Amino acid sequence: MTDLNAQLTHQTPQSLIDELDEILDQERSALVRGELNQIQELLTRKETIIAQLNEIGTLERADLAQVQTKVSRNQELLNSAMEGIRSVATRMAELRRVKKGLDVYDRAGRKESYGTITGQRLEKRS
Repeated sequence: MTDLNAQLTHQTPQSLIDELDEILDQERSALVRGELNQIQELLTRKETIIAQLNEIGTLERADLAQVQTKVSRNQELLNSAMEGIRSVATRMAELRRVKKGLDVYDRAGRKESYGTITGQRLEKRS
């Protein structure tokens, strides 16, 4: 049993809910700041606590209402972050394609490719 699991087995249901609440706040903060590298650790902690809560059969729905709201909010933030990452990846792929050259169609519908000269850089003048 890990140290975290050992700590959690001696907690009350309310202390587990409070801990989950705190983790959800940390997760939201990391998502808002774009610190996605912290999400995995928080996810591991969150899953451990949720597993402990699932083993407790006497929890009332009202006890979990606040954390459920936070879970939903964080999921929306995570979905937005993933959408942003996909958008950036798509844009970077487009830029790589443009860097390789430009494909155009003439009036007759024939495709023409114009390559770029590698090694050229733009110079910023003051």
